[in-house]
Amino acid sequence: MTDHPYFSFQQQTFHYFSRPHECMPERLVASPAAWRGAEIAAQNNWRHVISADHINEINAAIAHAKNIGKPTNALVRDDFPLPSLAGDIARWRDDIQNGRGFQVVSGIPVQDWGEADASLFFWCLGLHLGQPGAQNQTGDLLGHVRDTGADKSNPFVRQYMTTQNIPFHCDAADIVGLLCLNKAKAGGQSRIASSVTVYNEIIRRRPDLAPRLFDPFMLDVREERNDDGLKFIPIPPCRFDGTVLRTFYHAEYFRTVQRHDGVTLSEEDTALLDLYDEIAGEPGVHFDMDLEPGDIQLLSNHTAIHARTDYEDFEDPAKKRHLLRLWLSVIA
Repeated sequence: MTDHPYFSFQQQTFHYFSRPHECMPERLVASPAAWRGAEIAAQNNWRHVISADHINEINAAIAHAKNIGKPTNALVRDDFPLPSLAGDIARWRDDIQNGRGFQVVSGIPVQDWGEADASLFFWCLGLHLGQPGAQNQTGDLLGHVRDTGADKSNPFVRQYMTTQNIPFHCDAADIVGLLCLNKAKAGGQSRIASSVTVYNEIIRRRPDLAPRLFDPFMLDVREERNDDGLKFIPIPPCRFDGTVLRTFYHAEYFRTVQRHDGVTLSEEDTALLDLYDEIAGEPGVHFDMDLEPGDIQLLSNHTAIHARTDYEDFEDPAKKRHLLRLWLSVIA
């Protein structure tokens, strides 16, 4: 941890992509993060239901933080004391970093709090898990995942602002967190898969394509403002430190980079991206979950990929699907 309340977008991106690498694995990667959706569906050890005592502790921490009078983004961990919940938080962080790669926490009383207190709580929970960071160049710190009426036909509209399907991808932060305030009328499931499992399947099916994952793809930076004028950056999807396989995957941004002069994808590149998407999309590989109001999903962007199914929303603005999003860096 550091004494700073949050990372800038640049600091967080640099931290996330500073992935140690030695070589391509010589065999299938053994890891607790190499799960399959069918296995996860049969378990429930990834869900923690918050206790009444811990809700009382959280309510007291909300009141304490509000009494301090700081802006939310100026708060530090000690401003939101969670002494008895600290052990659970440490276990969640360990499971995300070193275990299955995700954790769900249920029973957060968001419908009793309202959006302001829910936002305060979620930001401060992030302070206990890691270092929150900006989610874009403009410095947005707590994202709102909801339909804004943005034009779905525009291929460069940020899809979380629409009701449409979001393909598998990773975000440029160690952990992405979602807190559900309202769920959709229908659809809108969170779809997750193990990037370690996908990699192992590529080794089994097309070992000739696997080495390409350790060489850079050009990543389209899309509409993000860049002071230095960059339109794309080289990112190797996979890094392996001899034990842990870490993956950044964003096929859509790897593909659209071809709109820029001088950048093309080879037949091998396209075959690899197609195969990666195909494997991740298989029902036995990925796992779908309905996030209910008060559910938190915490997910590693190193060992898991995530997506969302399209959805039908309520007409009443007060009932529309709405999730808060948090990006976190884990600092040793």
